[in-house]
Amino acid sequence: MTFFLSSLIRTCSTRSSFSFLPFSNSNLEFFLSFLSIPPTFLTSHFLRVAQRFHPRGGKMTPFISLSLLLLLLQFPLPSLSTNFEGNALHALRTKLSDPNNVLHSWDPTLVNPCTWFHVTCDSNNHVIRLDLGNSNISGVLSPELGQLHHLQYLELYNNDFTGKIPEELGNLKSLISMDLYGNKFEGKIPKSFGKLKSLKFLRLDNNKLTGSIPRELTHLANLKIFNVSNNDLCGTIPVDGNFGSFHVESFENNRLNGPELKGLVPYDFGC
Repeated sequence: MTFFLSSLIRTCSTRSSFSFLPFSNSNLEFFLSFLSIPPTFLTSHFLRVAQRFHPRGGKMTPFISLSLLLLLLQFPLPSLSTNFEGNALHALRTKLSDPNNVLHSWDPTLVNPCTWFHVTCDSNNHVIRLDLGNSNISGVLSPELGQLHHLQYLELYNNDFTGKIPEELGNLKSLISMDLYGNKFEGKIPKSFGKLKSLKFLRLDNNKLTGSIPRELTHLANLKIFNVSNNDLCGTIPVDGNFGSFHVESFENNRLNGPELKGLVPYDFGC
């Protein structure tokens, strides 16, 4: 990336028929937003290279030519989607306490997060797995996780996560497995989980979840394993969809009032 920018700036700064424009962090962020490029993707590298080839030298503000801007418009940059995923993961990192330093490789200045430990990508450099189970990390989940549209496995079990489960996780349309068990999540199970049509495994046991079991989950035709035991859920147990095949142990140690009696009592009876 630095070589690419160096070549462009060297070419455009030697002889240009365009006037030079002031170039700063704020100008760069505006330009990158116009290109739908996250500012963190190029800012540090771009400023460093632009300063190196500033035609006037000294300690003056870096300059960039209009011709360089036009050239950038003609060169699509690779792996932009994975950089968005890197930004989403970095947003999570900023909310976590990591005493064992298991996230030390999560460097947001890299082009994509595919070289980070505990992150797995496919052949197109899209993040498909996040494996942080048993990592002794604590904190809250960031809503930006919902931007990982190619994610198939979200494994965050047996840590010390707190707070509510973000509704935005319902945007993970490719998700196959979500393991959030063994934490301290509180609040309600998001109704947005009903949009996870590819989901097969949903384990939320051993948390502090409250409220009723969302009936939206009964529409998950691929759901094979469901466990919400050892929470503080109330109401009744759904009977539609695949819920009739789940073991009773999947619901134990809550305040649930048994299977739903349709037409007799509300499904959230007792909440």
